Amino acid sequence: MSPLLNDQLDPITDTDMDSLFVLPLHIIPLETPSLQRARMIKNQRLEGVIEFFSDQSSGSGQISVRDLPKAMGWDVDAGLPKDVFTLRNLAVLPSYDVYSLRVSLRQSRISIAGSASLSLSPEKNVELAGYMRRFTGPLIAQIYGADGRDITSFADIVALFRDPDVRTARAKLKMMAEKLAIEMTEIPTFLEDYGDIFLSLGYYRQCLDRLNPHLESYMNSMEDLRKNWQLRSDFTLMRTCSELEMGLNNMTSAISGRFETFDRASRTMWQDLSAERFREVKALIESYHTTIGGMLCALTVKMNGWARQFPRPDAGGPVRRGEYIMSEMKQGLDAMKRLDQDARKLDQTG
Repeated sequence: MSPLLNDQLDPITDTDMDSLFVLPLHIIPLETPSLQRARMIKNQRLEGVIEFFSDQSSGSGQISVRDLPKAMGWDVDAGLPKDVFTLRNLAVLPSYDVYSLRVSLRQSRISIAGSASLSLSPEKNVELAGYMRRFTGPLIAQIYGADGRDITSFADIVALFRDPDVRTARAKLKMMAEKLAIEMTEIPTFLEDYGDIFLSLGYYRQCLDRLNPHLESYMNSMEDLRKNWQLRSDFTLMRTCSELEMGLNNMTSAISGRFETFDRASRTMWQDLSAERFREVKALIESYHTTIGGMLCALTVKMNGWARQFPRPDAGGPVRRGEYIMSEMKQGLDAMKRLDQDARKLDQTG
């Protein structure tokens, strides 16, 4: 269904730790106090920049990593601080969601103290409860059968192993260990890994679901531009619109295709459940974290920029929208194409 004329599309926002495009620098081991209080965000060019402040009245105070030494008054000739090199690595990461960061920071050899620093907030976990049911249901049925009728969430599964009745808890642990062909002592780790890996899928699915109305509104706007007598003869604008549409459609199709692959792998896993089979599915999903995170990050940044400028279908005329496309939306188009190419390469090698 197309958005109605008065439908308001607000930018997609989350807390810093739940965001695709915001990295709170206090979780990164930096030595400069002022940098620890800042954030790194993805701008419309899909570049990582340092944001020192942001509010409605004064806007966003951003500095590129390239310009940071001058802004901080550092003596370049005396040698750049270690923080600059860390920030350079962070600036080029495709996404700042916690799941992508776990992979990217490990590859960049940037260590973070405490695993809680790279976890979704408790509030986001509650939001994703509905997305998790499709993954907790099979686990409940496989391990508990009819006895699992009263278990409705992943937290309920974990709670069963904290049963005050030691004999009851031990029986459940033994049953689960036999199903998985692992030692009883390995059950807590399995549950932690299971919950985390499928929570990542729930998180990415929610990100895509929230984007769909924005993408639909944007595509409808492109149709209006093509019908405008003044703009349809602008070859450069029309070509840019087509390239952007192709890039956005390719990325959303690639993400949806990945979700279908994960669903098939998950269903197959339950046909012959074992710890080894779960590890294979886990490795498959994790191998796509940075790719899916990067594409969702790019889509969200672009759609948020559009929503801020044109929150309703009747906001701004065709000429103004065309100008914004050429000045802002097309920025980062090359980065979007690279993300799409990376996804295709991963599909071919996977």
